[in-house]
Amino acid sequence: MSLREALRIRESEVTDEAVYRDRRRLLALMAAAPALGLAGCADAEPPPASTTPVTPAQARSGFRTDEPLTRYEDITTYNNFYEFGTGKGDPSSAAKTLRTSPWTVEVGGECAKPGRVSFEDLLHGVANEERIYRLRCVEGWSMVIPWSGVPLASVLRKFEPNSKAKFVAFTTLADREQMPGLRFRSIRWPYREGLRTDEAMHPLAFLATGLYGKPLPQQNGSPLRLVVPWKYGFKSIKSIVGIRFVERMPSTAWNDLQPSEYGFFSNVNPAVDHPRWSQKTERRIAGSGNRLLANRIDTRPFNGYADQVASLYAGMDLRKWY
Repeated sequence: MSLREALRIRESEVTDEAVYRDRRRLLALMAAAPALGLAGCADAEPPPASTTPVTPAQARSGFRTDEPLTRYEDITTYNNFYEFGTGKGDPSSAAKTLRTSPWTVEVGGECAKPGRVSFEDLLHGVANEERIYRLRCVEGWSMVIPWSGVPLASVLRKFEPNSKAKFVAFTTLADREQMPGLRFRSIRWPYREGLRTDEAMHPLAFLATGLYGKPLPQQNGSPLRLVVPWKYGFKSIKSIVGIRFVERMPSTAWNDLQPSEYGFFSNVNPAVDHPRWSQKTERRIAGSGNRLLANRIDTRPFNGYADQVASLYAGMDLRKWY
C-alpha cells in the first residue's frame, strides 16, 4: 500500500458536515474561555520584495475565521476549472475522468535539489494542517473553505532554492484524454501561475490536499492545489504537476490571455475594478442559503488578510502592480 493510500480517509471515517461545524464552534468557544484553564505586468520587473518580517502570531491569526462556512455541496459543484469546461457545474461532472494516483510533480530551475517526485515524497515529513480561508473569485463571488494540507514554504525549502530564485512558477496537468476542456483554445495550455518567492514563502501560502476533512475532489484540483487567500482565486492553481524556481517573472495563463484584466499579482483590491465590473463588493456563498441569492458584502483589501501580507507590497503602486 502506498503512503497516499494509507493516508486516504475512508468514507466511513469522514466527519459529517453538521458535526464538523459543531466541532469548529466548540473549539472557538474553548479558545475564548481562558478562565477555564484551557490550553489552547508580465514583461516588466516589479519593485523589490519587502523585507518587513511577519511574526508567527501575526501569521497564525489569518489561519482561522469565525465566518459561516460554505457548504461542501457548493464548494464542489460551483467552481472554475476550465480544463473540464467553462460552466460552473462542468468540473463536478467532467472531472471524474481525472486520474490522481499515481501522481508526480517535476521540480526544477534555480534550486540545489531538482527532480521528479511522487505526491507522497513531495509531502513527506511535513505535518498536515487545517486552514479556514476566505476565497474571493475575480468574478465577484466568494466562499469560506476549510482546507487541509501543508504550508507551501515547507515543501519548497526541500529543494533548496538559490539566490536567483526570485519567482516560483507552477503548472497544471494538461492531458486531452482526461480533460475535455482543453479543446477550448482561449487559454494557452497548460494552465500556468506564479508567485514572487517571498509570496510563496509567506506563512499563509498553502498547498491543499483536502477540504472538510475529506480528500480533495478532482473538480477542486486533486490531488494538489495552491491556495493563496489574499489573491483572486485564479492564482490558486489546481492539479499541480510542475514547480519551477525562476529568476524572472513567469508567464501566467490569464495574464497572457488578457493582461489588462488579469495582472500577475492579482491581490484582492476593492479600489481597482475589473475593466468590466466593480470589485467593491462580492456575493458571499456561505451558510445554508441559496447560492444564487447570496448576500453581497463589501470586499476587503487583500481579502481581509492585509495585517498579514500588506508588508510584502510596501512602496508598490497597487494600481500598476494589480
